[in-house]
Amino acid sequence: MTTSLPNGQTSLMLQMTQRLALSDTHFRRICQLIYQRAGIVLADHKRDMVYNRLVRRLRTLGLDDFGRYLSMLEANQNSAEWQAFINSLTTNLTAFFREAHHFPILAEHARKKSGEYRIWSAAASTGEEPYSLAITLADTLGTAPGRWKVYASDIDTEVLQKARAGVYRQEELKTLSPQQMQRYFMRGTGPHQGLVRVRQELANLVEFAPLNLLDKQYNVPGPFDAIFCRNVMIYFDKTTQQDILHRFVPQLKPDGLLFAGHSENFSNLVREFSLRGQTVYALSKDKA
Repeated sequence: MTTSLPNGQTSLMLQMTQRLALSDTHFRRICQLIYQRAGIVLADHKRDMVYNRLVRRLRTLGLDDFGRYLSMLEANQNSAEWQAFINSLTTNLTAFFREAHHFPILAEHARKKSGEYRIWSAAASTGEEPYSLAITLADTLGTAPGRWKVYASDIDTEVLQKARAGVYRQEELKTLSPQQMQRYFMRGTGPHQGLVRVRQELANLVEFAPLNLLDKQYNVPGPFDAIFCRNVMIYFDKTTQQDILHRFVPQLKPDGLLFAGHSENFSNLVREFSLRGQTVYALSKDKA
């Protein structure tokens, strides 16, 4: 015996299974909009990625056409869907103590400073980087109130929610020592077996907030002793990179450090920064 679905449900089922058309025109509009809003440059080979990520938004909204979705976005420049659009197209690759050579440099730099050591993780993603910074500073300076603070930001509000929660799979912390695991994380039990949560004592010293690096002014509590902006500039064009670096200058203390990703070179972009180590920069002497 066969049963038929009501027309509305049949249409919805077809919409959920059929591949929607993403025309060249619509792909170019998507590239233009994400560049305008987030500075992200999408190459042609990212087309399948763009489709797979945005089609989920269309399904959620009950839309079957990319043109209708883009028209809806452009009709209301302040709609909440813009944040969902940005969240869908940002890439968040991160890990605890990624590019490990940076953390001993940070520890040595912090050890020489008096007063509150302030650091900004400018592309915090799901929290692995800012918590790695926090663990480094806690190991180096202790956790006495007023000794240090990590400020962490990201354009993607969904990843910030995960970062604030501070819950990770235990295997994601393989780069931590057993002592760090015990001191800074709580192991889950029962249905939470295999998960860990950042201990509140550490989490209290990390502050998360949304921030778009394209903003003309940054609402951050600078100037900072160190800024980590790693593996995010690769998504911007040269002009955007230069603009962001210029905005970093007043946010960095004269003897502060700027940490870049392994494939990024800031020396050739602006004169304000000079290389001081492996992907570590400081303000040039005439700017410090």
